[in-house]
Amino acid sequence: MRIGINSFLYASPFTTESTKLFAKFKKWGFDTVEIPVEDPSHIDPLKVRAAAEKAGLAIGSICACMGPGRDFRGSEADQKAAMDYCVALIDQAAAMGCPRLIGPVYSVVGKADAVEPAQQKIEWALVVKNLKVLAKHAEAKGVTICIEPLNRFETDFLNTCDQGLKLVKAIGSKAVMLHLDTFHMNIEEKNQAASIRKAGKLLGHFHACGSDRGTPGGDHIAWPEIVKALKAIGYQGDVVIESFTTDVKVIARAAAIWRKIEPKRDNIAVDGLKFLRKALK
Repeated sequence: MRIGINSFLYASPFTTESTKLFAKFKKWGFDTVEIPVEDPSHIDPLKVRAAAEKAGLAIGSICACMGPGRDFRGSEADQKAAMDYCVALIDQAAAMGCPRLIGPVYSVVGKADAVEPAQQKIEWALVVKNLKVLAKHAEAKGVTICIEPLNRFETDFLNTCDQGLKLVKAIGSKAVMLHLDTFHMNIEEKNQAASIRKAGKLLGHFHACGSDRGTPGGDHIAWPEIVKALKAIGYQGDVVIESFTTDVKVIARAAAIWRKIEPKRDNIAVDGLKFLRKALK
């Protein structure tokens, strides 16, 4: 398992200029970087790839930022915007030699409300229909889409491992897998390790975050059981630290980070990496 860092800890938006972070990430000992691409125009994928190669860092994943207007269960205009955006990200991933597009690739983040069962069926069908189309493009480009359930405060569509597996199986593509995150799982799952075991071979990506979005290992999450579960299913993907701080104002507001969770954001990266290296061995 490779250990990675999500660049949201240091930059929003990530641009081609943000690749100056790569040398620091590599110096600390990270194997991969996860890049949230808020708009495809923000980066030159070939320059980003060259910078990563120069630093000796792999681009392990591109994170979809499903902002306003990008919604596979929304209006026709929203569905088209989501499709155009995600197709562009898959193309950029392929150009960068990046194997995965990850995140809540189904609906705009923050859309969380009571939805009647009849409407739920309609929205579910729309997401499945759209993701089947997107999956075909991903297959052609050699990129895997890893779908992430979020907690109840960020979406009403997909909250649990069970729901995520249901969606992955409904899409039925070899290019679609599940993405689990310990922060969201801490809120939604009865037992994180059991959920990982249930995901099994369909687990394609993993976020290791503290229960408070802080440093993994400095919290109450049952990390030994999680590591055992990852090893039990033979997980060989990336384990990525995705934490946010008040230093990046836009992301802090979006993720409801109102206070300093750690003394410095470097603590999250450096101490989190040290903990995960020891835990994963």
